[in-house]
Amino acid sequence: MIIAGVDIGNASTETALALTEGGRLKFLSSGIVDTTGIKGTRQNIHGVFASLKQAADRAGIPLGDIGFVSLNEATPVIGDVAMETITETIITESTLIGHNPHTPGGEGIGSGVTISIRELPNAAAGDYIPIIAADTNHEEAAAIINRAVERGIGVKGAVAQKDDAVLIVNRIKTPIPIVDEVKFIEKVPVGMPAVVEVARAGGVVEMLSNPYGIATVFGLNPEETKFIVPVARALIGNRSAVVIKTPSGDVTERVIPAGKLQIIGEQRTLGVDIESGSQEIMKAVREASPVADVKGEAGTNAGGMLERVRQTLSDLTDRLPADIKIQDLLAVDTFNPQKVSGGVAEEFSMENAVGIAAMVKSDRLQMDMIARELAGQLKIKVGVGGVEADMAIQGALTTPGVSSPLAIIDMGAGSTDASVITRTGHVKSVHLAGAGNMVTLLIQTELGLDSWDIAEDIKRYPLARVESLFHIRHEDGTVQFFKNALSPETFARTVLIKEGGFVPIPVSASIEKIKTVRKEAKEKVFVTNALRALTMVTESGNIREIDFVVLVGGSALDFEIPQMVTGALSHYGIVAGRGNVRETEGPRNAVATGLVLNYGKGA
Repeated sequence: MIIAGVDIGNASTETALALTEGGRLKFLSSGIVDTTGIKGTRQNIHGVFASLKQAADRAGIPLGDIGFVSLNEATPVIGDVAMETITETIITESTLIGHNPHTPGGEGIGSGVTISIRELPNAAAGDYIPIIAADTNHEEAAAIINRAVERGIGVKGAVAQKDDAVLIVNRIKTPIPIVDEVKFIEKVPVGMPAVVEVARAGGVVEMLSNPYGIATVFGLNPEETKFIVPVARALIGNRSAVVIKTPSGDVTERVIPAGKLQIIGEQRTLGVDIESGSQEIMKAVREASPVADVKGEAGTNAGGMLERVRQTLSDLTDRLPADIKIQDLLAVDTFNPQKVSGGVAEEFSMENAVGIAAMVKSDRLQMDMIARELAGQLKIKVGVGGVEADMAIQGALTTPGVSSPLAIIDMGAGSTDASVITRTGHVKSVHLAGAGNMVTLLIQTELGLDSWDIAEDIKRYPLARVESLFHIRHEDGTVQFFKNALSPETFARTVLIKEGGFVPIPVSASIEKIKTVRKEAKEKVFVTNALRALTMVTESGNIREIDFVVLVGGSALDFEIPQMVTGALSHYGIVAGRGNVRETEGPRNAVATGLVLNYGKGA
């Protein structure tokens, strides 16, 4: 029978194809394509099919000859990372204000002009958002709204001072979204456009957490839309919100703090402020380990970022955001260019920031669903073979010159995994957030790049400076001369040395600055996560227990990451190097190969 192991990763989907007969395995071919959709979701099926087809074509067999497909238990790393500035985000000269109570009433979106509930009986035809002060009780407010609707007035939503939104909704004939608990309701302007949004139970607002949604309902121009981005971001993850357009200059400053994180462990729960920096955040993660979930403070950047992670997966599955748990996060200190308010030449200031990568807890039921759907489409038996880190170590053991006890570090695009196998065959593994995608984001942020693709290229390729049309100086200082003239567009530019030639990069920073940003980003993510992972998989937490470490995964192909990790591990007396799976695949295909070996072992 022909067996296929398929590893669905954040960036690529890899296949290993093997023939099993007489208790022996013979590997036939491999396949690798870009992953379709977010890892661990139904969208992956197209990539799995393409990878299987590629491997089957290389082996010279029809796809129908495959007898069984074994998938990895893929853990999504959703919206991998977010940058949160330690300094508070200030909305200057904003014409918008937002609010998020705990007990809203009704459901849906309503827009209209703000009006005092006492003035509603005398209002002209139109759509309104009545403002209900504490001196109007819920019964009276409901009666006024019902009478207004009966005479043709459009009451689209309401804003209340007291905690009585549900009581009002229960007494009106046509339910509307109501936001309550507005303490300083006298400061809410009347006669101004407003939008109220209340999500269903378990859901979150979508229109008002989207800057373009706010721009649509208020008719904002591009410049005005820029001002409301922090407002929209702060409302991400809230069940209800109201945004009111105020007279220009009426609201001159509103502060949205970076916020606090709540690390919920199986034994204890710890709170930590983003302003404390990455070391305090990671200390809390270690002390709360094993982590059951991570939550952010409502109405803050941190809270919005984590809720965005939950909402993204919720949109792709049948699960509510509240049911999606975050099992790990990685925080690193970095810098974020911020535009100087009042500058005359688009000046930017480098502010301290924290980069955060969050990983969602794996859902075996979701993977089983993907396996069933794939089996139905391919007419082939499909099953979920095992956890990535466990499978990777079996694949890594096919590297020449290694044996157990052995540890592997699987460095991918979204996560860093580690496994250790003892002489007796016992395997312990860990799955951590943060890998290649986080490095790319750090590079993009610190260099102020608009393009993710350019940041990705800066991560992957070495630099050089074109000093004349006939010679370049590499980033290590060596000079290279050419017989033929280089392209004029590269002259006096910093370039990337890619397979097809030299590619200028649109960065004004010096080559030394770019190189420093790139190397530090890789060290902050990969060296940190490698040491963190190995500490977690050893029995005593002492890395010196490990003799051999094999580096696998797509990021192990990087031109400098393996040297960084092996250099860091050399201080512990560990022999470490890049794997060569099955003597043919290099550091790739470890998980896919392990899935085949694991199935063969079971068979």
